[in-house]
Parts: sequence; C-alpha cells; structure tokens
Amino acid sequence: GLQPPHTPASPPRLGRAPWTAGLAGSHVIPKWALITVAVAGAILLLLFLICIVKCCCSKKKPRKKERIGLCAVSNSTTTNLVQPEMEDLEREVEQKQRGKLQYSLEYNFRIQEVGMLVAMAMDSGGTSDPYVIVYLTSDRRKRYETKVYRKTLNPIFNESFTFQVPQAEVSQSTLVMQIYDFNRFSKHDIIGEVRLPLASVDLQHVIEQWTGSSACTGKLTVLILEARQLKRMDSNGLSDPFVKVHLILNRRKWKKKRTSVKKNTLSPYFNEVFVFEVPFSQIQNVDVVISVWDHDKVTKNELIGKLFLGCRATGNQLRHWSDMLSNPRRPLAQWHILQPPEVVDKALGLKSHLKLPLHSR
Repeated sequence: GLQPPHTPASPPRLGRAPWTAGLAGSHVIPKWALITVAVAGAILLLLFLICIVKCCCSKKKPRKKERIGLCAVSNSTTTNLVQPEMEDLEREVEQKQRGKLQYSLEYNFRIQEVGMLVAMAMDSGGTSDPYVIVYLTSDRRKRYETKVYRKTLNPIFNESFTFQVPQAEVSQSTLVMQIYDFNRFSKHDIIGEVRLPLASVDLQHVIEQWTGSSACTGKLTVLILEARQLKRMDSNGLSDPFVKVHLILNRRKWKKKRTSVKKNTLSPYFNEVFVFEVPFSQIQNVDVVISVWDHDKVTKNELIGKLFLGCRATGNQLRHWSDMLSNPRRPLAQWHILQPPEVVDKALGLKSHLKLPLHSR
C-alpha cells in the first residue's frame, strides 16, 4: 500500500553538549578564592601607591642659592658674609686622616742636647713610600731625614737624631717632624707634620708618645662675589664679564682659576669660591691678582681692569690682606676699585712664569 511520504528528521535542538557542561561545572570559583584575590590585589595597589608617594617626597627640592650682596659694605672689611659652602669645605679638609707618628724625646741638660727617636708611623688607605724630615725652628738649616720605606703605610724607622740647643733657647724652639711620600720622578708629596713646641713639654723626663699628624699646607679661599659699574666693552653698551684669579709666588705666576661668563651686564653677580693650597710659611710671599675680562667669541678677550692683594699692596687692598691674616678662618668681604692693568703690572714687577716646587728633599 501506499506509504506516507518520507520526511527528513528534524535537526536536533541546539543545546549544551555534555562535555561543555561538564567543563563549566568543574571551574566554579569558590567565594573564598575571590575574596583572597581581591585582598591581594588591594595590597599590591596600596604598595604601589606608597612607592609612588615615597619617590615623589624623597626628591630634594633644589635649594635656592641665597644672594649675598655687598651693599652694606663700604671701605671697611666685614665678617658677616659667610658662605655655607666654605664652612663645609673647611670641615671636610679638617676631617681628613693623615696618620700618626710615634716618637720619643729627651733633653740632656748637662751637654744641652735634644735627643729624639722617630719610631714608627701609621696611616690608612692606599700606599706610600714614606720618610720623615726632622728639624728645629731655631735652626732650620740643620735637618735630618730617615730612610725611605717602600710601599707601606706602617713604616718602622727607629732612627735617632740629636740637636745642640742651649737651655736658654729651648723654650723658643719647636720640633717639626714632616712625613713625606717619596716620588722618584716628581716632587715629593707631604703627607702631614707634627709640631711640638718644646716649651709645652716637661723635658725633665723622657717623652714617648703617639701624635696625629696634621696638614701643613694652609688653605687660601677667594670668594668672587659681584662687580658694579664695569666699563662698556661691546657695541650694545654692555659687556660679557668674567674674572681671573692668579696667585703670584715670589713675583712669579703660580696658580690661576676663573669664574663663569656673565652675559650682557655691567653689574655681574658671581658668588664663586676658589680654594688654593698655600703653605703658611709662604703666605707672606703670595700676591692675589684679580682681573676682570670681557669675553668675546670672535676676537680676543679684552681686559677691563685688575687689582692685587698682598703684603706689597697699598690702601684698601693692603688693609684687606692684613685683616685676613689677623682673622684666620673667617671670610672678610671688601669692595675694591679696578685699576689700569699697567699700574698693577708695574707694582707687581712680575718675572717669567715658573711653577715652583714648594717641597723638595
């Protein structure tokens, strides 16, 4: 018989496959895990914010450089213009360790003779080839030297020296022990020195002690602060001034430094400090020459004017220098009038340029 026409089976309804349902069911995240993740994320975010705040706060704001003026200074020196950087520099130099020296000392009253023994020295850091020079200030021509000990900071000298000193001159004499670092091809560097005034010790007994050595090279600090009413050197009626500072030793150019250039001004403000190492024994032979120049990129720099301070100076320059020597370690400020270069050069009577070794064996 007739059969009903064949109808294709209807496609199955779409639904979740069993494997899909099973997969989803196995990844249900527990509530406690969500809370743990949230707390960990909050902690990380908090730490990140703390780091940002700490970095921002730790950045030091640049300290504004205080402008120090000379408006209140007339013809007399003043001590109220102290620059903090200069004090820091003093403290840093003072704190440098220069080692210790052991020695013994005895005065023979019968033969009026000072006998001493340089035992040993101690230092820290690096290496040296040390030796010691010994003399009395009452007779600088008579000097003794120990042997040089190679590549050591703890040499043992054990060398004895004697000086003939009349009893009447003992109280006026100072025993000087200078420690040097030997250099074969250049001048010997001084490490430090020990000064022992004989009037400060009891020569009735043998003295044996360790003493720390100190720097025997003094420090001359020159602060170039500002200038006023400089000469017009450029076509625009202004100048590009800078300052050179020369140290003259025994009428010979010795050391020099210079400031930065200040553009388009007749009243530049520098506030720049220069430090020179000068042995105290040579300070009377030193002149400080300060010259003001106009900078020019195309042609040669032109000299505006100059002045010098020292024992050979006159007027305010000599007064400023004398006040400085009378007040060590205290900065003194003073206005000075620039002079024609030829006047200063004639007063200085400079010889040919020569760097003099200050210390030699």
